[in-house]
Amino acid sequence: MLPRDPVMLLSFVNMKLRDFYENLDALCEDLGADRQNLADKLSEIGYRYDADRNQFV
Repeated sequence: MLPRDPVMLLSFVNMKLRDFYENLDALCEDLGADRQNLADKLSEIGYRYDADRNQFV
């Protein structure tokens, strides 16, 4: 289950991307998360996915 708090979600997702997944699609598929919903939640706190860096910045 993904954290509901956007700041905790950011930390969780970036750690998972850094340590376990080659891209956001792989993370979402493995965790059963909706990519657009995840991106929308993090955009609310000013973050967007950077594919080159494989993290939300």
